[in-house]
Amino acid sequence: MIKLKKKYLPLFENDTRIFIITGGRGSSKSFSVSSFLCLLSFETKQRILYTRQTMTSAHLSIIPEFAEKISLMNAEDKFSVNKTEIINNDSGSEILFRGIQSSSGNNTANLKSLSGISCWCLDESEESDEVSFDKINLSIRTKGVQNRIILILNPTTKESWIYKRFFEAASVNPGFNGVKNNVTYIHTTYLDNINNLDESFLSQVEDIKINNPTKYEHVILGGWLSKAEGVIYNNWSIGDFDDNLPYTFGADFGFSFDETTLIKCAVDRRTNTIYLHECVYKTGMSTNDIYIAYLRECGNESLITADSAEPRLISEIKSLGLNIKPCIKGPGSITAGISAIQDYRLVVSPSSRNLIKEINNYVWHDKRS
Repeated sequence: MIKLKKKYLPLFENDTRIFIITGGRGSSKSFSVSSFLCLLSFETKQRILYTRQTMTSAHLSIIPEFAEKISLMNAEDKFSVNKTEIINNDSGSEILFRGIQSSSGNNTANLKSLSGISCWCLDESEESDEVSFDKINLSIRTKGVQNRIILILNPTTKESWIYKRFFEAASVNPGFNGVKNNVTYIHTTYLDNINNLDESFLSQVEDIKINNPTKYEHVILGGWLSKAEGVIYNNWSIGDFDDNLPYTFGADFGFSFDETTLIKCAVDRRTNTIYLHECVYKTGMSTNDIYIAYLRECGNESLITADSAEPRLISEIKSLGLNIKPCIKGPGSITAGISAIQDYRLVVSPSSRNLIKEINNYVWHDKRS
């Protein structure tokens, strides 16, 4: 038998399009939503899409969790289960399991082509990007049935597009439970699920609460961080670029997932200050696109120092007339560069939205470092 906490009843009761499910460890987010989806499948004309940013071997990871809920309902005979979907034999409704992105590339276009989806659940949505979300969101438009978009996430930093769009821009306080602007907000913590948690888990939680209040607030209570844990650069602030200083440009190249970038940089050695301004930050740029964008931002004469991992691309851009050269890399050059920059104060221009996001989320692999 499944009995959901009262805070999750709006999943059944509310007619909003979007549901934002946030919370910390042990809050029963995933359990409650997967239970809801199994129950929803008993309605006719439901085609439910369950995604994560990456999903490999759903039959080994996600589907067993759903099978557990079906077993708790004593309804094994009412469902057919295979490696990529679950079918409710009574209603004919389906739950489809897909990854938005795979090792072979971005599968958003394939997801968008799925027809007749009435409910889309994006688990671990803190790992998603806004462009992919919008593409799928706008394709959920089945007539004659309530369309639902469910985002399940562990809050990350306030630079997250989800925080900016659904909390900051909507003037919604973190931890809010209720409805605003056709969005249902559900936030739970381990305290809402404490009767189902092991004593050893609760003992660890109390230890974290006493010894690491920041971690308790973020990981356990599901609070949003101002910046990521273990960030490399704490020595920065937002301010105007000093155009009185001589400047140069730094470039990095991407394509499908990683952005091609161009950053304007000036160094004031008197005050140990580095001024930074984001000029280009975009995916999917061809060589000609890059040339045009770089030419527009810095002209033919300004020096551009680019990622040396792309010698062919640098050569092609140089042949078109830009003053570009590869950076010098060697063993330990990344950590040496980080160490050097940490001796300066960084000032980032207010319009450098993506650069600010990158600095806020540039962390040590070992966050205890």
